[in-house]
Amino acid sequence: MDIRISDDILDDDAEAVITVWFVNSGEHIIKDTLMVEIMAAKVQYEMVAPARGVLRIFSGVDSVVRKGDVIGSIS
Repeated sequence: MDIRISDDILDDDAEAVITVWFVNSGEHIIKDTLMVEIMAAKVQYEMVAPARGVLRIFSGVDSVVRKGDVIGSIS
């Protein structure tokens, strides 16, 4: 399952920065566990895991992301 920057966090042309991952790549994660925090327009957003499984991180801390970007996956 892909982890995407959702439509409700960013406008079409906005950017965000990943500030912290609370789980490391390769670790098991449980559904609804706090997973990552991003900063957009001076507002921090927290994303929780949409499923349980093994997390793979594609965009690390300080990466600039946009709406729809895949920042990781859970398998």
